Amino acid sequence: MKAWVIHRITDLASDPEPLKLIEMEIPKVEEDEILIKVKACGICHTEIDEIEGRATPSFLPIIPGHQIVGEVVEIGSKVKRFRPGDRAGSGWIFSACGRCELCLKGLENLCPEFKATGKDAHGGYAEFFKIREDFAFRIPENLSYEEVAPFFCAGAIGYRSLKLSGIKDGQNLGLIGFGASNHLVLKMAKFLYPSSKIFVFSRTANERNLALNLGATWAGNFDENPPEKLNSAIDTTPVWDPPIKVLKHLKPGGRLVINAIRKENSDKGSLLNLNYAEDLWLEREIKSVANITRKDIEEFLSLVERASLKPEIELYSFDKANQALKDIKERRIKGAKVLRVES
Repeated sequence: MKAWVIHRITDLASDPEPLKLIEMEIPKVEEDEILIKVKACGICHTEIDEIEGRATPSFLPIIPGHQIVGEVVEIGSKVKRFRPGDRAGSGWIFSACGRCELCLKGLENLCPEFKATGKDAHGGYAEFFKIREDFAFRIPENLSYEEVAPFFCAGAIGYRSLKLSGIKDGQNLGLIGFGASNHLVLKMAKFLYPSSKIFVFSRTANERNLALNLGATWAGNFDENPPEKLNSAIDTTPVWDPPIKVLKHLKPGGRLVINAIRKENSDKGSLLNLNYAEDLWLEREIKSVANITRKDIEEFLSLVERASLKPEIELYSFDKANQALKDIKERRIKGAKVLRVES
């Protein structure tokens, strides 16, 4: 099979080919695994974090990609939930132990043995992908593979972030950055909290215009002041400055949720440049989001059908994987980017 691999840690800005296209053997399934012929794979900023070494892959070369959808073509001898021909997908959670205290509490995303798809195991920038059936999901029949792909990270982690924000209907929600995840959060929030106002912060006019077209109450740059204070805010930007600037707009007791695995400038200590009185005083708080659980994906896919959610997508042919990542790095973004593996 053909597969794109991360073959070295490198600087995406200066490396013309951070991913290398190679031939690999099609994976052989174990008794509890399914083999998926990949139709599409969502493209995520986390791939850039892996390439540049902030979220270091467990081994190299590795196939990245964790928003995988396609058709089941082979099943192991003990597989019960899937049959060849089924539409199936997989997200960031490749596996967890299922035995530790955190897993038993429903927090498998925090499991010390958590494995991430495309980081700790081969992912979906390839023609075939295998995974244990317990960590795979049936996908909606009424949407194309390309439309479903972003749901397995951008959508599911956005859903977890929205839950952790603690927002209630009628309260004000801020969205910091407006790419693959937060444009879906906006659609979710408008369905779940129809009386809430949504304020979007983005540095590009294209993203701000998209936010307004999708129903945001207000959209401005990170330096601008929204017309009202926020009860909660969700940050999806790759750096620290934007969420720190927005902290001062939280109401007393407000919560900022950081939806990012790594920050590109985390080594610069900019988080320490908080003005305590202006930014955190009055019980404002910062909360991180770590990974996702299978329940997050299941609940989000149910919400997709109830709310008839569809992402805004940009499609890239399989040979344009490197270009797609460079476009994300350079903030050429409108909605979610998807790699079409097979038409």
